[in-house]
Amino acid sequence: MAEFHSKIKTIEWVDNYSKMVDQTLLPYEFKYVNITGGQQMYDAIKTMIVRGAPAIGVAGAHGVALYAQELAKENLSRADFVTQLLEKADYMATSRPTAVNLMWAVDRQKEIIMNSTADIDGIIKELIANCTKLENDDIAINKKIGDYGAEVVPKGATILTHCNAGGLATVGYGTALGVVRSAFAKDNTIQVFADETRPRQQGARITTFELTMDGIPTTLITDGMCSYFMKKGMIDMVVVGADRIAANGDAANKIGTYTVAIAAKYHNIPFYVAAPLSTIDTSIKTGDEIVIEERSHDEVTHINGKIICAPEVNVINPGFDVTPHELIAGIITEKGILRPDYNKSIAEAFGSVLLKN
Repeated sequence: MAEFHSKIKTIEWVDNYSKMVDQTLLPYEFKYVNITGGQQMYDAIKTMIVRGAPAIGVAGAHGVALYAQELAKENLSRADFVTQLLEKADYMATSRPTAVNLMWAVDRQKEIIMNSTADIDGIIKELIANCTKLENDDIAINKKIGDYGAEVVPKGATILTHCNAGGLATVGYGTALGVVRSAFAKDNTIQVFADETRPRQQGARITTFELTMDGIPTTLITDGMCSYFMKKGMIDMVVVGADRIAANGDAANKIGTYTVAIAAKYHNIPFYVAAPLSTIDTSIKTGDEIVIEERSHDEVTHINGKIICAPEVNVINPGFDVTPHELIAGIITEKGILRPDYNKSIAEAFGSVLLKN
């Protein structure tokens, strides 16, 4: 198994295709796959070969470029090429409904398609150039998030995180785990408690994989244990990622995050969300408007292909829940840490106002 470290790119445009880590194989195998077509990228996003809101966004942008390459082979007029490519872009944006970064990145590609004056080959080159820009921007943004977040991490802190918001959920470095990495670089007594994150176990499979490979002390716990360790005084703060944040600060993240936030509030433990501004959807007022993805029942009833419950049992499997803004101490972004009132601080952040701690 190849060794992971935070400098590895999770997804990258190479020549005329997209190269990404197949996250369905972790931690048993670390393997790159080449995505060479638009439908293949749609399926890779849908089946979580690539996952994590920022990484999904970049994947969506790659997917639009892949569709453009395919349509260029059909001898279409420029007008028909643009029309069909915009339709393909809209289709790509439907591969996962909750992570707004996907729609955001696809929209950036659509702007290029609609505004370019170039010929078909020129449009493709512009789309590919934007893929590379989005990749580089993601890493730079995550490092800023990490540095801002590290400033509120107490010395010797134990940080609880839920799901995976690390280098493998982004192009590199990570959002919530970017905070951990930046804090650990300053204070190597920092440690992490990672929730396993049922049903797909991203915490167990991916977060512990990333952090142990980077030499950051990590303890794996089951999802139901967080309040036990909080009561014992063994958790100092919580940092999680997000897939979509409403204008009022309500934040959608992997199912179970809301439970962690409630427990943290009860035990007076600060609960932070780390996410780029591209995760904030100012078009929706509250988290009630966030579409929650309903995923396959097999994710709950099976582990490694083996059924773990009565075959006839009913299953409901929402992929995400929404943490109300009242439970969030701060939203760590590339422009600083946003604080309540979130309607105001989010509006200011989008107005290019640099916010300090």
